[in-house]
Order: sequence, then structure tokens, then C-alpha cells
Amino acid sequence: MEHPQNFKQPLPSSSINTDETLNRNMGIWNSFTLGFAVVSPVVGLYAIVGVQAQVTGGGWFAALIICLTMQLFVATVYAELASQFPIAGGAYKWAHLLCGRITGQYAGAIYVSSTIAMLTTTAYTGGIWLAILFGLNSESGIAMVGWGIAFLLLCLAINLAPVKFFKGIIAMGVYAEIVGSFGMALLLFLFFRELPISELFQHLGTGTAPNQLSAFLAALAIAGWAFIGFDACSTTSEETHQPKHSVPRAVFLSLLAVGTVVVFNSAALTLSVDHEVLSKTSSTFDPITPLISTHIGAWAEKPFLLIVIIAFLACGASVVKYTSRIVFSMAREGILPSQLSIVSHHGTPHHAILATVVLASMGLMLGLSDEAVATIISFGTGGLYAMFATTTGVALFSRLTGRWNPALGELKLGIWGLIINSIAFLWSVFELINIAWPRSYMAAPDAPWWQLWAVPLVLAGILVLTTLVILIKGEKHGTQS
Repeated sequence: MEHPQNFKQPLPSSSINTDETLNRNMGIWNSFTLGFAVVSPVVGLYAIVGVQAQVTGGGWFAALIICLTMQLFVATVYAELASQFPIAGGAYKWAHLLCGRITGQYAGAIYVSSTIAMLTTTAYTGGIWLAILFGLNSESGIAMVGWGIAFLLLCLAINLAPVKFFKGIIAMGVYAEIVGSFGMALLLFLFFRELPISELFQHLGTGTAPNQLSAFLAALAIAGWAFIGFDACSTTSEETHQPKHSVPRAVFLSLLAVGTVVVFNSAALTLSVDHEVLSKTSSTFDPITPLISTHIGAWAEKPFLLIVIIAFLACGASVVKYTSRIVFSMAREGILPSQLSIVSHHGTPHHAILATVVLASMGLMLGLSDEAVATIISFGTGGLYAMFATTTGVALFSRLTGRWNPALGELKLGIWGLIINSIAFLWSVFELINIAWPRSYMAAPDAPWWQLWAVPLVLAGILVLTTLVILIKGEKHGTQS
């Protein structure tokens, strides 16, 4: 294998065919909006507020700040790698380049499975919001799956549409979140704040968690749900102009922007709503809209609902693009079927996009069972933290063994790079274990044991299946030779 330090182009020219070249049509703004939309403050906020209030009882604001800070260390490692290896597939391809094909296969399997689970979760939840928008029932499992598929089809259409249309939808999602979500939070904070700042750090341990330590660890695990997806900027590096400069900046900007909005919105909501009221509404699917309409007025409910729908569509469409580029990169390397690496005359990997949506649709079938869909939702975040641990671990190992010389990249951090990389790896491993740890007080009262162990069980299954594939392929190659 050619030494990674010798790579000056996104891929060796001998491995790129004319029908496997992506169109470079994204600037730093487009890369930023993609990362912002994938993380999505609205989606992230809905993912954590209700669960945090129910499990911790309150006082989870400190955990939110800690998680964001630590994720910035992880993002720095991604930015450093992207500044030297701006390649489609991002973290999957870095593992392949720095530690070999087999490591890349394991990384790719975890990465694709996690992002598909993330897309399935977004579609499942986004479908419910579509049903609410049209005032139709979505309570039955069949109805929820149907609305989820409708949501995925919209995301598919956005990805297959002309590039300008895709960019417009993603930009619209960012504007809706900043103006609508952040704007409403600003109104709550400035004109409807009822509680002192100290309320942000009170009531820890008054929820379903048995004590304050358990509540704080759970708060860290739940906060992790809100700060994933910034790596989407790196998976689309081959479509970004001047990627060695633009992609690292987009990674930082997307996480910082989302983090700022989530932290501020969480604070504004907590300080504007009585603790008991927030705890009661947290058990519902939508704990935020009723609270906003109560404080600002019923007129705000429909506009906020529209903001939520736009945010979810932008998020879903971005996750489709993000995941399909990992699929495309793996197919180009021969790990997945080669047909998935074919691109259209516009430079878009249509086959990879279709495969991504089909896989997510298959995952949606689990929505027919509450236990099954809860499992895939749990794995979506846990799998991505497994990928964060893999990427930061590969980077740290390669840095220490001389496989990777970060000084050759555009982002030069010197000794700080090693320190940041070490912290990022330790944090990623800790947070992976923390998220994967089985907690009965974070699940439904009648949840089966395998739902509590969802993350380690699914990860183990992926590793076993990948190992079997590697062994079978190796045996075939040996027989043929």
C-alpha cells in the first residue's frame, strides 16, 4: 500500500474512472449548511429536551456544555484529517488509507450502518411531523411507517433534483432554524423568562435516574445525541472547492453554530417554563410546541410547526447525501457492489443515493414494532460514537507510529494536535460506553433486555458479519489464485 503521506490528490489517479468522479460544486457555505442541517438544532433539541427532563429531572445544562466542548476536540481531529485527505467517504477512507483495507472495511461497515440508522430515525420522526402538519392520524405502526416512507421519498426527490434546488432546500432549512428556532428562543429569553440562571443547574437526580451521579452520566449520554453529524462535511470533500481549506472550516462552523443554538434554546426554554410543567410535558412526543404557544400565543404554533418540518426535511435530505457518499466511496474501492460507484453525467451518484434510501426504508419496517424501532434509534447515536472512537483511535495510532504526518496537512496544530487527539479518543471511548450502557430508567417500563443492550448487540453483529465477509472474500481470492 502506498504510504498515506504521499497522497497529494483525493485519490490516486489510477483508481478514478471518468464514470466515478463527483462534480465539485460546493463552496464553504454549502459544506457548512450541509453539516448544520445534518446536526440540526431543531432535530437535536427535540431529541434531548423531553428525555433529559424525564430522566434527569433537570440540571442537565452543565452536561450539555461539557459534551459540546468535548465534541469540539473530536471535530478538530476530523478537521485535521480533512485538511490533508479531502476524500469522499471521509472517516471510512481515512481508516483505509492510514491502517489498511481491512480496518477500512470494519470502519465502513460501522459508518454506513450508523448513518442508515440515523436516517431511519430522522425519517420515522419526520414522518410523524408530516402527519401532524396534515392533521392526520399517525399513531398506528403502519401509519407511522407509511409517513416515514413518504418523508424518505421527499428526501430522495430533493437529492435527485438539480444541485441548485438541493442547495436551496438545505439553505432554507438553515434559515428557518436560525430565524425561527433561535428567534423564538430569543423571545422566550428576553420577554418570558420566569426563572433565575441558577435554575439551569438545579433538580438533577429528581427524574427516573436513581441518583445524581446516574442522572449526570445519563445527561452526558443524552446530550451526545445533539452534537453528531458534523462529519458530513468531510464525506463530501470531493465535491467541495478548495477542500483542504474549506472542509475543516465547515466542520468547525457547523458544530459551533449548532452547539450555540442548541445550548441557547435549551437555556431559554428551561428558564421560561416552570420545572413541573416541563417535566409533565416531557412524556409527550412534542414537549416544546405547546410550551411555546402558551407563552408566545397560539398564533406561533403553526409557524413553529412549519419550521420543524423544514428543518427535518433539510436534515433528512442532508443525511441521504452524507450517507450516499460513504456508500459511493466504499463501492469505488470494491467493498460494496461497483454499480453503486457509478455517477450520472451531472456527477451525482444516483445509484448510491437510491441504495441509501432503500436501506433506510427497510429499516423503517422496524417501526411496526415499538421495541424494534427503539433499538434502531438507540443504535444510531451509539454507532456514530463508535465511529468517532474508531477515527480518533486510527488517527492517534497513525500519528504515534509515523503512518501519518499531520504536518503535511493544511491545518497544522503541532504538539497540540497530539494532545487534542488523545483527549478526543478518550472522550469518544467514554461516551460510546456511556451511551451503550444499559439503563432501564431510560427505556419504556416493559422494554425487553435486548433493547437495553441495543448498541453493543448491534455493533457486535456488524463486526461479526464484516469478519465473515472478509474471510469469505479472502477465501475466494485464494481459490481463484
